[in-house]
Amino acid sequence: MEKEHEELVVRLRHELHRHPELSGKETWTKGHLIDFLRQHTSLEILDKGRWFYVLYRAGANKRNIAFRADFDALPMDETIDLPYGSQYPGVAHKCGHDGHSACLAGLALEINKHGADQNVYMVFQHAEETVEGALECAPLMDEAGIAEIFAYHNVPGLPENLITIIDGTACCGSTGMIIHFKGIPAHASQPEDGRNPCFAIAELIRHIPELTDPTRYKGLVLCTVIGIDAGKEAFGMAASEGRLMLTIRSQCDQELEELQQKIEDKTRELAAQYGLEYDFSFRDRVPATVNHKESADKIRRAAKRLGLALLEVDTPIRGSEDFAWFLKRTRGAMCGVGLGEDRAPIHTVHFDFNDAIIPVVVDLFKALLDA
Repeated sequence: MEKEHEELVVRLRHELHRHPELSGKETWTKGHLIDFLRQHTSLEILDKGRWFYVLYRAGANKRNIAFRADFDALPMDETIDLPYGSQYPGVAHKCGHDGHSACLAGLALEINKHGADQNVYMVFQHAEETVEGALECAPLMDEAGIAEIFAYHNVPGLPENLITIIDGTACCGSTGMIIHFKGIPAHASQPEDGRNPCFAIAELIRHIPELTDPTRYKGLVLCTVIGIDAGKEAFGMAASEGRLMLTIRSQCDQELEELQQKIEDKTRELAAQYGLEYDFSFRDRVPATVNHKESADKIRRAAKRLGLALLEVDTPIRGSEDFAWFLKRTRGAMCGVGLGEDRAPIHTVHFDFNDAIIPVVVDLFKALLDA
């Protein structure tokens, strides 16, 4: 990556960090990125409302390849002293999406100057943290005939510029599940006159270890209790309504569906036992992020060509990544790039992106154009 481009992109990253915005509200972020790319490139910029993409055209008969970066921040305070710290209380870039977008902007600068032998689509995506952004962007894969798409995520705690890669599932799929029970109210002195959902909620939680028994699945499955909301602060009344909020996750979409079905079946059983009505609602659904081996091999070759250390990962990340929606529509892969062994974990108050990896990521993306 050219030094001039690196300096521009680092300054861009710091500006993005100063002005973090939450998922679905990234109006300044999106506008600033577009302004930067209009000022420093002559590439086509296609505004899609909450997101946009940049296009380099190599020719009508050329292959279409895509790269993706996210640009939303987290509902967290900036508690570390940075010269480019967040200007907005309660919002900060604590996952590194400012760095992801800066890297993709850096690729745009390089391609604008040096060209490429493929049509390159650079997708700047909103709302990754709520796993809804990629679902909105992913139809572009079909509309534009994208043959392959790549992305990366920074990985604090690993050596700076170490590339991580895995074949198959890279990140687990997950679903937020809300179970609503409705019973019958009663005076607290005569609970037998009502139907209290708390017993069913307690029973359902007690069955979680059985429902997630690892001997019944081929891969990792988890069910995490996110919250319980039952009754009111009225000590003369027994609870008559309650909600149990769960996050279920698995490295295999089929087994995620199986776990959901088991929880629904147990809910129906308990509702009948305690005479309750029930319903289900779901949030933040995202499938497993499954790397295509051919694409993962290209990352391996690109890293080797650049002399970068490569770590073969054998266990998927438990967290979900909405890049999965792109990989449902076309071939591609996501890799990790080490941020430094002394770097704080993502989603913690001490996290900050490491600008030193920017030129390496840009060079890796450039190398993938020839892999």
